[in-house]
Amino acid sequence: MTARTVVPGDHDSWAQRWTELADRISAAADASAAAGHRVSAREAYFRASTYYRNAGIFHYAPPVSTALATSFRHQREAFQKGAALGRFRTEIVHIPYEATSLEGYFITPGGPGPYPVLVMVDGYDGTKEELYFAGGAAALERGYATLLVDGPGQGGALIEQGLVFRPDWEAVLTPQVDWLLTRPDVDPQRMAVLGRSWGGYLAPRAATAEHRIAALVADAAQYDPGSSGARLLPEALRSEFLTGEPAELDEALTAGMATSPELAFILNRGMLTHGAATPIGYLRGAQDFTIEGLADRITCPTLICAAENDVRGGGGQELYDALTVEKKYIRFTDAEGAGEHDEAGASSLFYQRAFDWLDEILDRV
Repeated sequence: MTARTVVPGDHDSWAQRWTELADRISAAADASAAAGHRVSAREAYFRASTYYRNAGIFHYAPPVSTALATSFRHQREAFQKGAALGRFRTEIVHIPYEATSLEGYFITPGGPGPYPVLVMVDGYDGTKEELYFAGGAAALERGYATLLVDGPGQGGALIEQGLVFRPDWEAVLTPQVDWLLTRPDVDPQRMAVLGRSWGGYLAPRAATAEHRIAALVADAAQYDPGSSGARLLPEALRSEFLTGEPAELDEALTAGMATSPELAFILNRGMLTHGAATPIGYLRGAQDFTIEGLADRITCPTLICAAENDVRGGGGQELYDALTVEKKYIRFTDAEGAGEHDEAGASSLFYQRAFDWLDEILDRV
């Protein structure tokens, strides 16, 4: 119903309508909480968090806008209110990172530790709050603790600190592993990493250098994603992707953005999250995001996942073929209702297969 009220092509209208819905659900959550209905309040706060995230999705463009910053702040506030009413213990944590820190959640399932831990890595326009619904809750139900962090290019690290994506994601994962190893409630032998969406590149890339993890899952697994930038240019200019005059290529890309909302979204989001000033600057800079020549450095058992219609996961087979460790490849299909990006609409099937594999791997440790 909300989408039907949006003025087509109007990003401000989109943000307004989703914010109105989120505000209404958040108010209902407040009322439930005041009346002592903890479960109803928690569920409503979590819905509101998701709707606030939806409100900002089309404002991923440089520079960070007030609309994007506001939607993120409200998303975080609603999530934290819901988490405080949950049956899992949620800690707001700050992971040391270079000269600053990265905000995250460390959530434990209850019962005696030490726990196996799942570190989750999200993708473009991802947030640590979204990660809870994209696998964090499923991990907790299975007895895993989970660490959800906004890395550079994501959530608060991007919107509030201006940190942008970097290809060497091991520089982001290793501080998280270091932090986990300071905790007595963590089983140091059973730490796993799950990357989803763009995290299907970031997590495997990190695992090429961070060898203290016991298992890796990459969903929408990617091998050399930066090399695909040329396909966004008009066909006649693709051969000039790396060598052509930047102004000419930017002119072509800008013209395409004016007529293609999809292209505009991809390039605006990319420029913001990668810290690029121009479309071609973003696409050329993305060339550094690759696992080519590095995959044989991954030392832990690895599950590669791809969905039938997901172009982002097109490199999953290449990554699988390049691995030299114990490995498994799962292709999710339309026939299963799981053929879209990150198995949208079939999350339970993904969780079943991914966590069953993960359980079996970690049970051997």
